[in-house]
Amino acid sequence: MTRILLTYVLPLVLPTLIYVLWIWNARRTHEPEHEDDLPPALRQGPLFWSLISGFLLMVAGLITIALMSGDPPDSGTYQSPRLEGGKILPPSYKKN
Repeated sequence: MTRILLTYVLPLVLPTLIYVLWIWNARRTHEPEHEDDLPPALRQGPLFWSLISGFLLMVAGLITIALMSGDPPDSGTYQSPRLEGGKILPPSYKKN
């Protein structure tokens, strides 16, 4: 569950959360010079680019995990699922 949170959810939510917090702070500290000067609004901001950057962070995280984890090629033998003694044994990976 933690892996799913860190590799899928967090990269998508974090940029949006940072942007929403920035908007909240900007609205809280905004002092209009004129009556028509409105505080920054969420619908006027770059929410789309926040989502795109989250997607790119997710892709970068997935690529990093794919390249940095696992065993090198030819370091073992794959054993397919098999029937032994009336029980199905799950697939396994035997290291050489």
